[in-house]
Amino acid sequence: MTTALPTRAASPRLPSLPALSATADAPAPLDGALIPLTGGVADAGGMADAGGVADAGGVADRASPARRRLGPGRRIPYGLAIGPALLLVAWVAASATGALDARVLSAPWTVVATARDLIADGRLLSNLLTSAQRAFLGLALGVGAGTVLALLSGLTRVGEALVDGPVQLKRAIPTLALIPLLILWFGIGEQMKVLTIALGVVVPVYVHTHAALRTIDARYVELAETVRLSRWQFVRKVALPGALPGFLMGVRLAVTGAWLALVVVEQINATSGIGYMMSLARSYGQTEIILLGLVVYGLFGLASDAAVRLIERRTLSWRRILAG
Repeated sequence: MTTALPTRAASPRLPSLPALSATADAPAPLDGALIPLTGGVADAGGMADAGGVADAGGVADRASPARRRLGPGRRIPYGLAIGPALLLVAWVAASATGALDARVLSAPWTVVATARDLIADGRLLSNLLTSAQRAFLGLALGVGAGTVLALLSGLTRVGEALVDGPVQLKRAIPTLALIPLLILWFGIGEQMKVLTIALGVVVPVYVHTHAALRTIDARYVELAETVRLSRWQFVRKVALPGALPGFLMGVRLAVTGAWLALVVVEQINATSGIGYMMSLARSYGQTEIILLGLVVYGLFGLASDAAVRLIERRTLSWRRILAG
C-alpha cells in the first residue's frame, strides 16, 4: 500500500523543493545522500558543478586546477625576447672564454664596435634604408596581389579555374629558381629585386586566404542571401572578416619570405643594401660586417613578425583560443 510521506521543510538557501514521495518499504533519501549527476556529484540539497562536487548548500566548487594546467599557461612578459637573449648570452660566454675563435666568428663586442663605426660614417643607415625600401615594396605588392587572387579564386568558380592552377604551379617552383629568368626580362635593377620579393610573398598570402575563404560557414552565406546583401557588401561584411585569421597567418609567412628573398637578391649584382655590404665584406674576410648584416636581417624579421602578431591579437581579440 502506498502512503505519502510528509514533505521536508524547504531549504532556506533554495526557493522551494518538490515534495518527496516513496513507497512504504522504500525509505526516503537521507539528508546528505549523494546523487550522481552528469559532470559532477551533488547532495540532495545542492546542485552539481561542472567537473566538481557541490556541498549541501548548493555552492559549487571552482574549476579544477588540473583543467587549467592543460593550456599553455599565462603569457610570459617579453617572452619572445627570451630565446634571442639566451643565444646572445651563449655567444658572449663562448667568445669571452675563448671557446669560439674570433677568426671563425667575431665576438659580440667587435660586431657592436663595427656597427658604431658604420653608423658614424653613414654606410649602415644608407644600406639599411635601401634594404627596407625593397622589402616593404615587395611585401606590399605581393600581399595585395595574393589577396586579390585569393578573392577571385575563393569566391567564384571561374576565378578558381583561371587562377588556382597557375598559383599552385608557382608554389611548386622555388622563387629563387626564377631569378635568372627575371634578370633576362628586367635586368639587374630595382625592378627585378622587388618583383622577386613579391613572388616570394604572393603564394603564402594566397594559399592561406583562399583556404580561409573556402571554410567560411555556409550559414553566413545563406544569411547574406536572405537579407539580400550585394556582392560587394558580402565581400566586405562576410568574406573579408571571415578570412581575416587565415590572411594574417599568410602575412606572417610572407614577411619571413620577403626577408629571405631580400638576402638573395641583394647579393646579385647589387650596389647598395645590407646584402651588398655583406658580399663586399666577404671579399675582404671581414666576418664582423657579415655578422652585423645577419643580425640586422634577424632583427628586422623578428620585429616584422612581432608587429603582425600584435595586429592579429588586436583585430582578432574576440576569439577565445588556446594561446589566450
